[in-house]
Amino acid sequence: MTPDANPTGPEYDDAQRDSAPSRSPFAADAANLVSPLTVVLVRHGVTDMTLTHALSGSGEVGPSLNAQGRIQVAKAADAIYNIGRRSWPHLAHVSRVFASPMTRTQETGGALGRRVGAHVETDDRVREIHFGEWEGLTGDEVAERFGDAIHRWRFSEIPAPGGESIAEVGARMDAFLTDVARQHAVLAAEGRDELRTWAVASHAVAIKSAVGVSLGMDPRTWGAIWPQPASLTMLRLHVDTNGDIIERHVLCVGAPTD
Repeated sequence: MTPDANPTGPEYDDAQRDSAPSRSPFAADAANLVSPLTVVLVRHGVTDMTLTHALSGSGEVGPSLNAQGRIQVAKAADAIYNIGRRSWPHLAHVSRVFASPMTRTQETGGALGRRVGAHVETDDRVREIHFGEWEGLTGDEVAERFGDAIHRWRFSEIPAPGGESIAEVGARMDAFLTDVARQHAVLAAEGRDELRTWAVASHAVAIKSAVGVSLGMDPRTWGAIWPQPASLTMLRLHVDTNGDIIERHVLCVGAPTD
């Protein structure tokens, strides 16, 4: 899926965004909802390990983005800046940036933050899956040493030895989404009930897990979701005044930014 084209040219009409529907038309108690929060999950750019298909999880803080990855995240930063301007006209401009503590996402988040003028907030919950003993190995190498375990891991039957299962990643990503929804509701209660868009520099398994848990999918199917490097995956959260998420809408998965 790709972002909406801007029908009005490069300068966005703020009045159009302000007049856009801000409540879910399907909610049973729409009057109890605050304006929606959009969360944009940005996969980091490529590293040398991405290109060799080596498993790069949260067991190691590195690697860094390579030259290609830095170019990719610069383009992703432009795409983030354009939300509410040249693309996705009914959404608010990105005003907040989170990143996992891994080097590649700190670098990605830094590029996003500089582009939109936001400080990068580090959140451990959006880190990549922990690959345990498989860290740094390719899929073929895991198969040689551990048999069919990587296939069982992919279908969320087992965690990597010394690492995490995909379902466990989904649980912490869900906790992150629940938390930011509550923060959004608190701001609304303080008199700032408005559309918001927040960006998150994260990782492939973490992003697919966020989508899977948001759609209520069986964790065994999450492996079919595959966001490419530096792509955008967007979730729109409809939140009530208590900060509970009432509905989750997936606006796009893996939209390219190059």
